[in-house]
Amino acid sequence: MPVGRRLPTVLTKDLLRVSRAGGGYHPGFVDDRADLAARVIGVFQGHVGHSRARLDEALDDLERDADDFKLVRGLASLVERDATFETRTPVDPERARRAAFEAGEAVGVVTGGERQRALGRAAEHLDTSPDAVEDSLYADLDDRQVLAAVDPRWDPDQLCTQYNLSLAQTALFDATEVRVRSSDPRALVSAVKRLRLMYEIRDTDRGREVVVTGPDRLFRRTRRYGTRFARLLRSVATASEWSLEATIDDRGTERTLTLSDADVSVPGVEPVAEVSYDSGVEAEFATRFSSLDLDWALVREPEPLAAGARVAIPDFAFDWAPGSDPSAGRSFRVYFEIMGFWTPEYVEKKLGQLADLEDVELLVAVDESLGVGEEIEARDHRAIPYSGTVRVKDVRDALRRYEDELLAEARTDLPEQLRPDRDVVTLAEVAADHGVSERTLDDVQFPDHERVGRTLVRERVLEALAADLEPGLSLSAAEPLFEEHGIDDESSVLSALGYAVEWEGLSGGTIRERQ
Repeated sequence: MPVGRRLPTVLTKDLLRVSRAGGGYHPGFVDDRADLAARVIGVFQGHVGHSRARLDEALDDLERDADDFKLVRGLASLVERDATFETRTPVDPERARRAAFEAGEAVGVVTGGERQRALGRAAEHLDTSPDAVEDSLYADLDDRQVLAAVDPRWDPDQLCTQYNLSLAQTALFDATEVRVRSSDPRALVSAVKRLRLMYEIRDTDRGREVVVTGPDRLFRRTRRYGTRFARLLRSVATASEWSLEATIDDRGTERTLTLSDADVSVPGVEPVAEVSYDSGVEAEFATRFSSLDLDWALVREPEPLAAGARVAIPDFAFDWAPGSDPSAGRSFRVYFEIMGFWTPEYVEKKLGQLADLEDVELLVAVDESLGVGEEIEARDHRAIPYSGTVRVKDVRDALRRYEDELLAEARTDLPEQLRPDRDVVTLAEVAADHGVSERTLDDVQFPDHERVGRTLVRERVLEALAADLEPGLSLSAAEPLFEEHGIDDESSVLSALGYAVEWEGLSGGTIRERQ
């Protein structure tokens, strides 16, 4: 059975190599160790078909020859990501153990001879040899598994590049705060938000700086947050120019770690796969909201908003976009922020940001466990409590108060009567032409047309259809008549003319007079 050991690219803490010279915190990056990386790859490739124990012995020998055993182990842990191990035995180990133990109980194993008799009985039961049973007993232990294949994704130079990235990720796991500047700030902020990290954006003399809360700042460090935090560095390192400064909690001593594009990069051209949303809350909300046919267009990660000396980027924005063309709608936007798993300090920072936002319409979905709904309302923003998931209905209800005002404003700009040029036109098309919602047309009169369902039809078109339609005509024969006039809503027009469709199983429908 193949066993792929898919280790994370973040190195384990015991493989961390840092220097604390001068009171700093400097990871032990490698520059010209492609020779050592090639030897590590070679050890794996040379031990395909051998046990893990033999592989580990060879790596131990390499560690003794090298000047830094942690470096060898770190490189090996990365290569092992692409290694596949198998349990190779004549008999399934669990079956072999079960048969041997049952035979041992029957024989009463004490001496070596009795052990051989027990193995013999087990072999007879399994229809194999005693040696095969003995070889299979513990073949599924890690050190006895066989290296079946290894296909390194990195060449020696790329392996060193990946090692530097992985080493920096491990060092950052003890960060309380990270401050990043990037030549691609939009991609940086997008990655931070998609990874659901706690952050803020500051305007400084050197430009905008993204400040991210590190795993060590949390009351209870979670592996999930730490893993997402480590993944951020990979996104940071894809920019052409970047710099990072981190505050590290080094066993109670605060130290500063400084990194830049000169230290860390991403090996090869492998695309960076980022999560699109948090584990459900945002993704579920976006999916359910987008499935509704509303006059609001959902925008993911809208433009930054000035909040005093800081910058805020809400999770979403709702653009008022009545009709089929959002650009034809009135310019009105409501921002939407989801407050989820945050520390009390981070909540205070966010509340401060909300207080500094001026002339902005903002809805805030607040996890009920935070207990800050009233404080948000006091800052003139609408708070929507949630637990587990954000209810679309609650957000929809909050948007309605804006809709009522927008519809009333749009209605005052429309004349009491409209005279479309076309003989047949839908209300949706008329609304799009005027940049309003269909609901705005409810009180508008159309002297030249009849309202038939959600379609406007001139009287002469209805008369022409009435002349061509007759009871007993099949629906399939009538459809070309509707298509000729550009009518999609056949049932509403038939009803207006006094007809209904009588369905005859799967064979089709027939036009009948309504009773």
